[in-house]
Amino acid sequence: MATLAAGAAACAYLYRTDPHQSGHWLPRCPFNWLTGLLCPACGGTRLVYDLLHGDPVRAFHENALMFVVSPAALWAFGRWVVEGLRGRDWRPVLSTRAQYALMAVAVAWTVLRNLR
Repeated sequence: MATLAAGAAACAYLYRTDPHQSGHWLPRCPFNWLTGLLCPACGGTRLVYDLLHGDPVRAFHENALMFVVSPAALWAFGRWVVEGLRGRDWRPVLSTRAQYALMAVAVAWTVLRNLR
């Protein structure tokens, strides 16, 4: 329940705070700060802001990979919450092959988005 409350509070704050504009209390990506490059998750805060405001096209342009992966992540989070409320422990398990594939996609996405 605490996780849901924290997530709801974060969404409420983000709904009122436009991350497309500077000067807000929103953390900057440490990878971007150190290197000047975009990491695989850069644009995630703006993506969530755009989705909260009903603009999926703009959200897609912020981070296409996260936009495509977010339904699976939301499903996994929802299942974790439901199982937790039922008193069961649920942890998704990725095979070694799936972990390598996920890492390869993240690295490829990082390279591709920094080439433009």
